[in-house]
Amino acid sequence: MTTNMPNGVVHYNQDDGVATITLNRPESLNSMSDELMQDLSSALDRVREDEAVRVVVITGEGRGFCSGADLNNAAEQPEQADANEATASMGDFFNPALAALHNCPVPTVARVNGVAAGGGMGLALACDVTIAVRSSFFVATFGPRLGIVPDLGSTWSLPRRAGRSRAMGMAMLGDRISAEQAADWGLIWKCVDDDQLDAEVAAATDILKRTSPDAMVRIRQSIDGASTSSFVDQLAVEMEHQSVLIPRNMAEGAQAFLEKRDPQFDGRRGEN
Repeated sequence: MTTNMPNGVVHYNQDDGVATITLNRPESLNSMSDELMQDLSSALDRVREDEAVRVVVITGEGRGFCSGADLNNAAEQPEQADANEATASMGDFFNPALAALHNCPVPTVARVNGVAAGGGMGLALACDVTIAVRSSFFVATFGPRLGIVPDLGSTWSLPRRAGRSRAMGMAMLGDRISAEQAADWGLIWKCVDDDQLDAEVAAATDILKRTSPDAMVRIRQSIDGASTSSFVDQLAVEMEHQSVLIPRNMAEGAQAFLEKRDPQFDGRRGEN
């Protein structure tokens, strides 16, 4: 059953272990307002509270994924505003939502059904797996269009996914990057024909909802932390995770392999 979050601009649906969070401001290509980001946080709180959820899908209503910040609100920001006023929405609504997504206790999938611009791009790249339709594109509008730094985690995600040169070009020049090019760069997991989006997302969620949520989160943490860790230190990180996961999951995985069936892992979540 689909329900509205408190402000009515994000829909939430949980079906067979898959929680689908839909941004619902289609008239503005799901631009980000304080209310939308507050609703996104509320939806992610529901995921955290519901142990039946095994995977999250984030998508947009209508023909866009997310066009970034609502510039109608931004245009009303007075030039004389101090630093605290200028970043109040970020601190109160935007950053908490992105932090909740990054620390989600189950794997996350971005179902990019259209434009992902500015903060919308940051939202798409904050998910563990990003699948986009061929007609969509990604664009970092912050620098050349707005005179600001990319935010909502974009400066963290872009270089890790696409490398420094491409991150700098996207951030400084603001070119539109097609979904196909984004997949070629490694910016996203997969670009698919528009009529294949639901099938591809379903294929991904069918795998993820059967996995161990604790293992998936530990994979995220291990890969995200690897760029600032030495090789030897990373070996220790892997061993630490295995000390928890091998007793919990390995016997079932090995037995399923021998019996030529899918493993049946429980839905236990780890410590966040």
